[in-house]
Amino acid sequence: MYIATANFCSSLQAEVLGEQVAETFEINRVSVDSRTLLNDPTTLFFALVGQNHNGHAYIQELIELGVRYFVISQPDRVKIQAGVTYFVVGDTLKALQQAAAWHRKQFDIPVVGITGSRGKTVVKEWLNYLLNTEYTIIKSPKSYNSQTGVPLSVFGMAERHTLGLFEVGISTVNEMQNLEPIVQPTLGILTSITGEHQEGFASEYQKIKEKMALFAHTSLILGEKRTDILEAIPPTATYVSWSLTDTDANLYGKVTGNVLELCYNKETFFVVELPFTDEWSIKNSMTCIVAMLVLSYDIPIIQKRIKKLYAVELRLQVKRGINNCSIIDDAYSSDFQSLSIALDFLEKHRSNKNKTVILSDIFHSGLEPKALYQQVNNLLKNYGISKVICIGEEIARYTKDLPGMRFFFSTDEFLQKIALDDFVDETILVKGARGFRFDKIVSLLEEKTHETILEVNLTALRHNLNFYRARLKPATKTMVMVKAFGYGNGSVDIAKLLEHEKVNYLGVAFADEGIALRKAGIKTNIIVMNPEISAFSAMIAYDLEPEIYSMRELRAFLQVVREKNGYQYPIHIKVETGMHRHGFLTSELEELIGVLKSTNGVEVKSIFSHLSSSDMEVYRDFTLGQIELFKQNSTYIKEQLGIQPLLHILNTSGIYNFAAYQMDMVRLGIGLYGIGNDQEEMKGLRNVSTLKTRIMQVKEIEEAESVGYGRRFRAEQPTKIATVPIGYADGIHRVWGSNGGYVLIQHQKAPITGSICMDMLMVDVSAINCKEGDEVIIFGEDLPTTVLAEAIHTIPYEILTSVSQRVKRIFFEE
Repeated sequence: MYIATANFCSSLQAEVLGEQVAETFEINRVSVDSRTLLNDPTTLFFALVGQNHNGHAYIQELIELGVRYFVISQPDRVKIQAGVTYFVVGDTLKALQQAAAWHRKQFDIPVVGITGSRGKTVVKEWLNYLLNTEYTIIKSPKSYNSQTGVPLSVFGMAERHTLGLFEVGISTVNEMQNLEPIVQPTLGILTSITGEHQEGFASEYQKIKEKMALFAHTSLILGEKRTDILEAIPPTATYVSWSLTDTDANLYGKVTGNVLELCYNKETFFVVELPFTDEWSIKNSMTCIVAMLVLSYDIPIIQKRIKKLYAVELRLQVKRGINNCSIIDDAYSSDFQSLSIALDFLEKHRSNKNKTVILSDIFHSGLEPKALYQQVNNLLKNYGISKVICIGEEIARYTKDLPGMRFFFSTDEFLQKIALDDFVDETILVKGARGFRFDKIVSLLEEKTHETILEVNLTALRHNLNFYRARLKPATKTMVMVKAFGYGNGSVDIAKLLEHEKVNYLGVAFADEGIALRKAGIKTNIIVMNPEISAFSAMIAYDLEPEIYSMRELRAFLQVVREKNGYQYPIHIKVETGMHRHGFLTSELEELIGVLKSTNGVEVKSIFSHLSSSDMEVYRDFTLGQIELFKQNSTYIKEQLGIQPLLHILNTSGIYNFAAYQMDMVRLGIGLYGIGNDQEEMKGLRNVSTLKTRIMQVKEIEEAESVGYGRRFRAEQPTKIATVPIGYADGIHRVWGSNGGYVLIQHQKAPITGSICMDMLMVDVSAINCKEGDEVIIFGEDLPTTVLAEAIHTIPYEILTSVSQRVKRIFFEE
């Protein structure tokens, strides 16, 4: 699109610095992420400044990639260069929002704004499916509903669109006022309001009022009929309500199994068959039905389309594939907007040099096929895709000249003709429209394992990283521990995310862990915390930096460095301050300094120590004593050697409880994985890991019959027993079974009965309406590892790291 420079500067209250632009300039993309491969000469980059990042730091790198237009707030951090234009504003986030609001005003089309506590993304995706026959729709990709996500979504509006669907989320008060001018909804939808994510609000009613601010200038709003919601409606708006209990609602529904008997405005009666029966899907269906009624859809169309609704997959998943491949599962979505998001995800999480995309026809883009697939071609080329497999009649007709390209008219044809040996050492993005059933392709390419899986939420992990970073000064560096297989979660995929988030160091326990990361392509500095002397040569070969904690170890490492003609190889000195695990004692510092003065083979990159009790208030004075001793000893080493290495002593609980002593760097461990050391800390963290499986078998046993080895459980009455395929070989502690242990099935506790076996355990489901194949939660958000740990007198670390590597890990982003 071409933008009038004067209008743009006026809308942002911006001043131009650098190359004077013409009356108009061409922009095809707005970006806030320096890491995406789509940044090019037609990109407008907003240099956002946050607590833990500053987009100005990447401007020179972007200029070298060809970006020419920047919105900045720190002109002292840039230099004038030919062909580069800076728009200087006071606040780049505010400017991004103002620019999006200005862009929104260029379009006079109906726009649906969707907010609420639960169901926003599902309702948006369902409405897109229900309405796309009549409208060319622009919608938020995935769950882009934040202070940056909403404006980026709105920038996608183009002349071809006839309807907008934008979801909007807030986390605290006074945020919606920034987003309402960007969306400017003509129809408002309020999805279910619950007590979830209420930390930023004084009450549920305050949350409702804050969300209603999205509809400050909207004349028509629809949602559930509730007294607190009715009280919060803007006085100028008409509210169209639905209810499953109140017959006075505009749309009243009575549920029988999967059938809704509906009455609209007390005069129109009809029945809708649903493809599901769970509570939240029914509520979201009611929201969609009332939206279609408000938009004047005929009853037969509503009935036909609602019946075909589907479960919405809200995440991109990374799965282990055959032949050393990784699979990125996006098998139920094929719109152009989400393709670039999926390709970004592929770039961040690829485990192999070779990148493959399996892509179906793309529907309802609003573009002519030739123009659409030209854009697809360009996108795939920008991301350097090694091999492209196209499935569908339309994509086969218009997509040409891409590397390793193959065409199939249908998924079945692909499954019949493809050979599994065609996929070796590749990261494969599987992205297709729902009708193509690309889940069959994922199943074919996925490494076969049993149904027990550990799900790792990378979005939650990123949140936890930023939770701790928010307690740090901008200059403080971050080292993150990925030892012990990423605390049981899977080190490589987590390391890829951390590298993308630009942490300064990764920490592993042993050299082989670091070597595995290097072989997976991780380039971030890696410190080996427990280096074995026998591994020193391999560490140098793979550019791994050792912790040095004793004179014996230092001399051995220097010997290896000399043999390899090394010069100033980075090392990290551990000093003992009270943990008494390992490290140089104060009495050993003189000898240490003497040896370091006599060599140029190594360079001290950091000096550090470890706090033993930073999570225990009773030992606060001891912790402060450790910190003081560390300051004295590290200062002595620095002064004697004339060096300025990084100093670090804070671990996870140290960051939370002793942030004033963050020095040059901190080390984040268990907190990254969602486990804090007190209730207040835990409130700010999100659950990362969910261990789940499925019921193998359900059987009835009679009174006095026994279950499991040793007949340790005997039924006192007729009992329904479910067998679950997970046992102590998967990491479930046997003692959990005899200490009131339970699992969750249908959100209800199912007590473990009898002894936990090597590969199975049995639970009492007499009070639960369940069947074979139903999901079983071993631990996760509703059954935290802290509960299991407390019951069996251990710590959450042990619960996580005990999960066997035979359990399949699935990584996903929301």
